[in-house]
Amino acid sequence: MSDRHQGTAKILLVDDRAANLVALEAILGSLNETLVRAGSGEDALRALLHDDFALILLDAQMPGMDGFETATRIKARERTKDVPIIFLTANDFDTHLAYRGYATGAADFLAKPFDPWLLRAKVQVFVDLWHASRKLSIQADLLRRSLDERAAQPGRVDVDVVTDLRSRLAGVEEAVAELDTGVDIGLGGDARRRLGTRLDDLRQALDALG
Repeated sequence: MSDRHQGTAKILLVDDRAANLVALEAILGSLNETLVRAGSGEDALRALLHDDFALILLDAQMPGMDGFETATRIKARERTKDVPIIFLTANDFDTHLAYRGYATGAADFLAKPFDPWLLRAKVQVFVDLWHASRKLSIQADLLRRSLDERAAQPGRVDVDVVTDLRSRLAGVEEAVAELDTGVDIGLGGDARRRLGTRLDDLRQALDALG
């Protein structure tokens, strides 16, 4: 992977029409994240075998394997079941199909043609959640390593390590809190709750350590 893409969130764009993929890239390019194209449901599933994605924008109505079947298969895989999906739909998308989409685990729907600002805002929420979760995972790994080191040296309390970890935890908490003070469009509730749970676990471990 090139340095340019390290640390960026990967967003999978799935649409059978190349013109729609170009339009999505034009709208989302200013986010400076990694955009990956897939021209079919099959292509999307293959991409998900090799990379981890922060978000999937999925055309609901494609020939062959449509968006609903694609989403069902994505959610059936342990590795990808928690990746949020925003369905891209036609203007005549009816309520029955919306229910079907939510039943497959969709996070939201957007009708074509898109409002560029709304699309970017919705995507930004999930990107911010991904970055916060990634940062939290790094801090959790650091904590586990510190706990392992302490276990290998009974009776030693490394005050500097505990202080540093608490400082890092505070930074993660601030990053997560910023999500709730940014664009409020009602998205990412489950992801926010998962992040909150992981923060609580990390905080409790730190309390036990020092």
